[in-house]
Amino acid sequence: ESGGEVPVGRHYLYPGTLFAHRQPHQVTTVLGSCVSVCLWDAAARVGGINHYLLPLWNGEGLPTPKYGNIAIVKLIEKVQALGAGSKLVAKLFGGASMWEKTDGLLAIGQRNIELAAEILEQHRIPVVSSDLGGCAGRKIIFHTGDGTVLLKRQRGFRPDGA
Repeated sequence: ESGGEVPVGRHYLYPGTLFAHRQPHQVTTVLGSCVSVCLWDAAARVGGINHYLLPLWNGEGLPTPKYGNIAIVKLIEKVQALGAGSKLVAKLFGGASMWEKTDGLLAIGQRNIELAAEILEQHRIPVVSSDLGGCAGRKIIFHTGDGTVLLKRQRGFRPDGA
């Protein structure tokens, strides 16, 4: 009987925000050097996603999810509040090198990727799949109801419009 289908919500995730919900949602976001961490707990059937621009909050201004170290911890807290437990796994996306010069301060994508790995390791959350680095932007659609992610690479994509 298919009468009990739960309608799937849709959500567009802007940079510097995160999303977790009890009801299934398809969450779309577009990544350049930014990174998204998708968290999923198959036992609780709970998922959440963030989209951060910079690795570390430096203590100035507000500690918003624009920064990876804030965004990942806040996301973990949020999905745990929705019932996620020890079965939590992560999928990582983004962190492209969007500019020619990729050393030093401009290697933001790489630093975003390293930070995600570090924080997830601290919280003992295994990374089960990832699509990271390179030079192409990505559009992802994360389904919080079943943990699946649809990925589309975007060649020659520049989030800054260049």
